[in-house]
Amino acid sequence: MKTFLKKKLLAAATGAAAMLITSSAMADDKLTVLLDWFVNPDHAPLIVAKEAGIFKKHGLDVELIAPADPNDPPKLVAAGKAPLAISYQPQLHVQVAEGLPLKRIGTLVATPLNSLVVLESGPIKSIKDLKGKKVGFSVGGFESALLQAMLHKQGLSIKDIELINVNFSLSPSILAGKVDAVIGAFRNFELNQMDIEGNSGRAFYPEEQGVPAYDELIIVANNDNLNDKRFRPFLDSLEEATQMIINHPKATWELFIKNNSELDDELNRRAWRDTIPRFALRPAALDTNRYARFAEFLVEAELIKEAKPVSDYAIEIK
Repeated sequence: MKTFLKKKLLAAATGAAAMLITSSAMADDKLTVLLDWFVNPDHAPLIVAKEAGIFKKHGLDVELIAPADPNDPPKLVAAGKAPLAISYQPQLHVQVAEGLPLKRIGTLVATPLNSLVVLESGPIKSIKDLKGKKVGFSVGGFESALLQAMLHKQGLSIKDIELINVNFSLSPSILAGKVDAVIGAFRNFELNQMDIEGNSGRAFYPEEQGVPAYDELIIVANNDNLNDKRFRPFLDSLEEATQMIINHPKATWELFIKNNSELDDELNRRAWRDTIPRFALRPAALDTNRYARFAEFLVEAELIKEAKPVSDYAIEIK
């Protein structure tokens, strides 16, 4: 994730990372889940399930741990250091291609959050207007592939723009005029941050510009641990919590900030509102055709060599 989150990550995650369980031998009802980042509205079903006693009702004692390094959680699960991690579908395809023994067992956020953002008041009114302009990015590879596909749909290519690595300084870079657009901005956060600062942004969405739809946040487990009896009640808990959030957004917001008071601000309230429609209503359900289409896209983008059978990297827990 992005600029305004990075500083908070280090402070929030340092202590929690030390608590990481290094043995797979755990009590039946104890379940550790490694987050992809520090706690934020993207994790609402997890937090609400914990605070509302839903996990407990399903016989689980769930511990949520933020990582010191956001790249670590899936690697730690692959190494057998924790049972579950929150990760990203695009990342899963690449890591499985690299040989990591991971499978998606559930979905948390079922739509892309990534977007291409420009200033609403600026000269870029369409993607075609990016020709000859500067585009900032924070993470190469997948974000470049998204941009390439979006440009291609409009008759352009990467050669028609100047790519600039702005690290995690996405919003500040565009607001300071260092770039004309940024790829990798999360629509539920960066757009709200820009608006709060008085510089509204305009977003172009990958799934409307030639990129197959994909799951943004997923839950991954080790291939050798797929029969863990805790996984199904965990997914059932997330489904129940998601329904509660949709039916009672204000009451569940209060549960969310109960032990995360530092998130009780305008940015996170807006992000909460904008993320709710994107949560997976059926976290355990798997659309194999959707995953297969996205794998083919990654092959065409040369991020993976072959599109493996979906069953090699994603399953539905019964």
